[in-house]
Amino acid sequence: MNYKLRLGFLPVVVVLLLALLQGTSLAQQPSPDLPPEKAKQFLELLSDPELKAWLEGKIPAATDEPGLSIPEDILRLDGGIRARIGGLGAAIPRLPEELSRAAEIVSRDVNSGRPGLVMGILAVLIAVGFGAEWAVRRALARTRSAVVQEDAGQAILFETVALLTFALASAGSFLALGWPPLLRRIILTLLLAFIAFRIVHAAARLLFAFGGATSDPSDRPTPLFESEASTRFWRWRVSLVAGFLLFGWAIASLMPGLGFSPEVAELAAFLFGLGILATAIEVVWQRPDGRGSLVKQSFLTLFLIVLWMAWVAGLLGVLWLGIFALVLPTALRGVDAAAQAFAGKSRRSGAMGVVLNVLIVRGARAAVIAAAVAWLAHIWRIRAASLAGSETGGFLIIGLLHGIIILLIADLLWQLSKALIEYRMNLASADGSSADQLARSGRLRTLLPIFRNALAVFIAAVTALTILAGLGVQVLPLIAGAGIFGIAIGFGSQTLVKDVLSGVFYMMDDAFRVGEYIQSGSYKGTVESFSLRSVRLRHHRGPVYTVPFGELGAVQNMSRDWVIDKITIGVTYDSDVDLARKLIKKIGQELAADPEFAADTIEPLKMQGIDNFGDYAIVLRIKLTTKPGTQFGIKRRALMMIKAAFAENGIKIAVPTVHVEGGGETAAAAHQASQTLKKSKAPLEAVRNTP
Repeated sequence: MNYKLRLGFLPVVVVLLLALLQGTSLAQQPSPDLPPEKAKQFLELLSDPELKAWLEGKIPAATDEPGLSIPEDILRLDGGIRARIGGLGAAIPRLPEELSRAAEIVSRDVNSGRPGLVMGILAVLIAVGFGAEWAVRRALARTRSAVVQEDAGQAILFETVALLTFALASAGSFLALGWPPLLRRIILTLLLAFIAFRIVHAAARLLFAFGGATSDPSDRPTPLFESEASTRFWRWRVSLVAGFLLFGWAIASLMPGLGFSPEVAELAAFLFGLGILATAIEVVWQRPDGRGSLVKQSFLTLFLIVLWMAWVAGLLGVLWLGIFALVLPTALRGVDAAAQAFAGKSRRSGAMGVVLNVLIVRGARAAVIAAAVAWLAHIWRIRAASLAGSETGGFLIIGLLHGIIILLIADLLWQLSKALIEYRMNLASADGSSADQLARSGRLRTLLPIFRNALAVFIAAVTALTILAGLGVQVLPLIAGAGIFGIAIGFGSQTLVKDVLSGVFYMMDDAFRVGEYIQSGSYKGTVESFSLRSVRLRHHRGPVYTVPFGELGAVQNMSRDWVIDKITIGVTYDSDVDLARKLIKKIGQELAADPEFAADTIEPLKMQGIDNFGDYAIVLRIKLTTKPGTQFGIKRRALMMIKAAFAENGIKIAVPTVHVEGGGETAAAAHQASQTLKKSKAPLEAVRNTP
């Protein structure tokens, strides 16, 4: 390959030397010394008309056109396809001649005059491999437990050991002996194809047998398909496709060494491809797990035929793109199911368990997509220039494929970060054994969602810049322009910037957390969530306020540390205040000992003394210290107990009264008013007394 490159670059180097010599001759004075003899010969050789004509044919003339137009690209692609089809058609009349020549080579250099030598040696090697595999399976059967048939891991392990034994025994026994080069290559290629076929067949059998395993390790693995007929149908169709593919590859790769032309070898590969096409069409129309509509089946059949024709035309990029479009969605669903089942069996817990689950599930999905993209990149790297018509088009195609890989990596990083943040938030919600831990968990549940949003923006920005850099875009001017644009946006939207910065400082000051009850101006409620510019408050009656941080101002946090509730009760002037104090103290001690309120009571209920002398009552002040948010229930229970205790001990709750005094006319007026009130209540009493 390097030798060919050097020959290709030789005309360019010669022309550059000529230009350099011409430029130097114009810039310098002629030397009085005569040139050496070899230089004279080189100059005479360059002045030869035949050499000049050869150099002009090798080096294309420079043009000012930037590249070929789209119609010229299509015409060139059409010409390449026609030339390829024409070459394949021209190879068909040569088949008898090449078959005869290949038969002579096989008889002379491979079989050495003994017909069937290759097949005999291959049969003996396969028999040796099966014998060693049978011995190993028999030895393993003695150690297999009674539940092996239900254990996918052990079944895969035993099958792997058996197949490895077959491969080592058959290939090792062949390589241990000396063989002629051509015979050695033929037998080894066919043997490797047979080993690969057995691996695919065993993998299909295990996948269909254990592909429906549940995420619960105690559950018994179930087959991928419900019926045995469906399992057998798909297993043999997969094996049949693998057989056509592997043995077709083996035979097509051996044909050039037997004297066949490359076109005839491609014809043989296309014949095996027809077998794959026929199997795929038969699956579309005969699959037992739901055939779909007639339109869908016809479309799939036409799609498969178009893919085979693209292969014949040499459009490998289009071929593999169509194959991945057809197979990749189903493959991703199967890989997701298997990865989730495997992740469900993982016994790791905590953060490491979360990381492993994400790596297994999302990593398996990303690995499948990355493998498809890598293969497309390999195919299109070879044929990008012919597909796109220019090096720039090929560069863009490879850049897009690399962009897909970058997106997969970004998705994996985001899923890992999000899963770890969700795990830590759930852990913080469940952690509440002490006041310090409650405060720490509340702060984490407040800050982690904001960090998650900021991390999402950061990953998206870095991913976009990396993809653009891979496509050849200069990202430094974009970053500088984004900074200038951001400054302009900042000046134009000062309110938004104020909200964001105010939120940052609120978080730094730890002014409030998720789950706390706050009040700011006319807004009050429980903090539910945050965004970059606002906070959501749930009012105790149900409404939700979305308040920008810039409008909060001073915040009154009612959920920190403790709360003191002051209660006032008015008793009549003839009440025993000292007895009332003792009763209130006793009630406070009972509430503090009550299991329902003991954990929330910091200081029990007690009377602080007489607050003032009112117009109709002595006002007593009572104090209660509890945890934030729990004072309301304790207060209601305390008031009920105080009313009952006061009633039992002759202490009267003062209420406003009106006392009327006067002479005879006043008494008569009061008597008349009383009679009028009784008459107005008479109908109501009659209704109440009606049975």
